[in-house]
Amino acid sequence: MSLKNKISEDLNSALKAKDSVRVDTLRSVRAEILKMDKSGMNREMNEEEEIQLLNKQAKMRKESIEMFGQAGRQDLVDKEQSQLDIINEYLPKQMSTEEAATIVEKIITDSGVITQKDFGRVMGEVMKTLKGKIDGKVLQELVRNKL
Repeated sequence: MSLKNKISEDLNSALKAKDSVRVDTLRSVRAEILKMDKSGMNREMNEEEEIQLLNKQAKMRKESIEMFGQAGRQDLVDKEQSQLDIINEYLPKQMSTEEAATIVEKIITDSGVITQKDFGRVMGEVMKTLKGKIDGKVLQELVRNKL
């Protein structure tokens, strides 16, 4: 089942259950999907594009949580966190930091890199391998620590 269909079904269920946070979240995700459909692709999104869209939505929520937290708006932090939790239900299970660290070490040893100057090259390889499986900021930190 495509993400578009799954979101639509879940949105209908949330409307019937009168779950306003879930309704708002699913409507915003559905709006992004419709925007992609109208962008002239003339095809259904593939799984990678769906994950990319969901990651973008999750990243927006994380940034909002950070900003609202700095501003001392706990009510808005809680709302954004609830929305983030709902979006995460549709994303594939994220890899643990330990698993990612093992893969990063392997990539570094395979490429024979040992200097900080090679950060960009290593980061490119790491992102190819682990994109969508773990947060990019976490990967960046792991690579910096290993070099």
